[in-house]
Amino acid sequence: MKKIPERTCVITKEKLPKNELIRVVRTPEMNVIIDQTGRANGRGAYLKKDIKVFEQAKKTKALNRHLEVEVPDSIFEELEKLV
Repeated sequence: MKKIPERTCVITKEKLPKNELIRVVRTPEMNVIIDQTGRANGRGAYLKKDIKVFEQAKKTKALNRHLEVEVPDSIFEELEKLV
């Protein structure tokens, strides 16, 4: 049996399989992107695929703290479209 990698959601603190989470990355150029491959270079933070989690992340600015950069509103709009 193959081991399924688990990651922790930065909002809910739940450990979930990697495919149930979305990775948001701060690239070395200080841009913020949504990493759908899970392999983009840079500092990453995982969010559970749930609209409520995205809203809470936006409200509490948790992604800003984890990525150490201001996350634009367009990223949250893209996240909502993905779910």
